[in-house]
Amino acid sequence: MLIAIILSLLMIAAPLANFAYSQPSQMSSTSSSADNINENSLNIQDIPAKKVRVGDIDVAYKTFGKGDPIILINGYSFTMDSWDSTLLETLASNHTVIVFDNRGIGNTTSGNGQFSVGQFANDTAGLLDALDIKKADVLSWSLGGAIAQELTLNYPDKVGRLILYAIGCGGANSVPPSQEFLSVLTNGTGTAEERIARLVPLFFPEEWRYENPNYLENIPKTTETVLNETLDKQIEAAFSSSSTCDSLKTITQPTLVIVGTDDAATPAPNSLSMAQLIPGAWFVQINGADHGLMYQYPEQFSGIVEAFLENTNTS
Repeated sequence: MLIAIILSLLMIAAPLANFAYSQPSQMSSTSSSADNINENSLNIQDIPAKKVRVGDIDVAYKTFGKGDPIILINGYSFTMDSWDSTLLETLASNHTVIVFDNRGIGNTTSGNGQFSVGQFANDTAGLLDALDIKKADVLSWSLGGAIAQELTLNYPDKVGRLILYAIGCGGANSVPPSQEFLSVLTNGTGTAEERIARLVPLFFPEEWRYENPNYLENIPKTTETVLNETLDKQIEAAFSSSSTCDSLKTITQPTLVIVGTDDAATPAPNSLSMAQLIPGAWFVQINGADHGLMYQYPEQFSGIVEAFLENTNTS
């Protein structure tokens, strides 16, 4: 039975509870300047990218940090340089971090394979093989969370601990995204950059955007490009993916499910339903956060992720 409790950031490291609300601290708000938040943070742009052949594609990736490996699987349209710098710096202190561009995104080629969630999972498994990584922890966001579920179900020996951020498991009973989000997501007019620019503001609550007018400065800039064709294929892959709900009971990896209470793209009830299906899963909701909660409350998000990694093991 799930028990709702109020946890501060420090309390999250206490004995495990399945269900937690976390209230953002004032220090996490971007009402302070982006310079203050990201001061002395790791700059992903300074890390040289590499490429490796994986099946029919050349995958662009970066590695940094020290310790056990953790691979980050990104969401729709985002490149490997887009991860929050506070999160990357936190992870790199204790982990070897692998970030990469999904098929057709940024500097990863499109290849001849099908664009599907299953194929993206195969690409990720192939990247781990190409880098001679037997097992890695996995942190995933949005569409990346659907990929991570397929990766875990199809390649369980490759996955250590699993973090599913802002995603559900699909199915007929799932709560759909807001109509505004769907309308903007499926509006294919304009360049890829224009399409992404229309969508990103919907990753944050309207009132919060008003209170934090410089919020876009918290999303790292990238020189990588995305094609309209790739955006269309990613949307099609997401909409045509099968539900994983019936299979989640077979997941044995320690799992953290984290979501914002105000997520318009992947509503929080979907994450809760998914967490209830994964044995022993941690479930954390960040009050007042939306789909972009790692940019909205970077210190809190990073702290919860690191607390989970420090307080679970795969042995």
